[in-house]
Amino acid sequence: MTTHDVRPSGVFDRAETGRSHEQVVFCRDESTGLRAIISIHDTTLGPALGGTRFHPYAGEAEALADGLRLAEGMTCKAAAAGLPLGGGKAVVIGDPARDKTPALLRSYGRFVERLGGWYVTAADVGTTAEDLDVIGETTRHVVGRTTAAGGSGDSGPATARGVFEAMRAAAGRLWGSESLAGRRVGVEGVGKVGRHLVGLLLEDGASVVVADPSRAATDRIRALHGRAVAVLPRVRDADVDVYAPCALGATLTAAAVAELRASLVCGAANNQLAVPEVDGALAGRGVTWVPDYVANAGGLVQVGGELLGHTPEQVLRGVRAIGDTTREILEVAGRDGLTTGEAAGRIVRQRLARPAHAARSAG
Repeated sequence: MTTHDVRPSGVFDRAETGRSHEQVVFCRDESTGLRAIISIHDTTLGPALGGTRFHPYAGEAEALADGLRLAEGMTCKAAAAGLPLGGGKAVVIGDPARDKTPALLRSYGRFVERLGGWYVTAADVGTTAEDLDVIGETTRHVVGRTTAAGGSGDSGPATARGVFEAMRAAAGRLWGSESLAGRRVGVEGVGKVGRHLVGLLLEDGASVVVADPSRAATDRIRALHGRAVAVLPRVRDADVDVYAPCALGATLTAAAVAELRASLVCGAANNQLAVPEVDGALAGRGVTWVPDYVANAGGLVQVGGELLGHTPEQVLRGVRAIGDTTREILEVAGRDGLTTGEAAGRIVRQRLARPAHAARSAG
């Protein structure tokens, strides 16, 4: 295992926090085929917590760039949610359907253990609660395992609930009512978060259309909801009131913003903006964007609750508070003439400037 101090350049210099990454660890195990990178962005408020993404990256450079951005996003997410946690992320290079084995996961867990708790892992794209059970065989520093293994289980429903609370809060500011009844919502990606969001939206009376390249995912939605949900080739430029990106990030490019017909963007995907300047482009078109790390913090609230000893009731209150955070950001943005990204960034920086003990009290 090797460690490197990282001073990111380029897009990372324009980050929300203005802070460089504290440590990056490259993990390789020839016997299992493991190639992973653990990025610890900031531990000002507490240990770095973030999921493990298992993805067929084109190479190490692409994986590193994704891990660095995701780790910083976790710092922002924890700070915005008022949690005494830092930001980190791990990426594993490979196809989870082909390369993910128990031996590889146990090897990865040993690398996590060597970090002594400064990085605590959880699930992300390409990993599941069951995978975390295996990782937990070789490290104590893992949350989100199955309930049978003593964990809090799948964080997808909590993430979806947080997105839903943020969406309702933004709807109240845009349309005068926090009910989504009668609104048309396009959900992009109906995997372990998007499919739960669809259910919440339908319960609230929204009209829902979805898109996902996975036939299995859309078939599952059809089986659950039948004709109540329409499947489209894509929803980003569809005739919808709300665009909810819930797949991989960077779908909001300058070109995509020009095509948007939605008035509100609020979803579970990380790193939704292809470049930071897209925040201004959205505002220029009169589109309200709820920053991704605010809307999708529900899963972190749940698994972070394991570390912090929170009860299920405390976790639920924390998830619902995502709506309050959204209202605060929209209020600050409107009052001070800021984009929502700028308003959220200001709040994050203020919270990172507080002593760690103050953040723990808030959590």
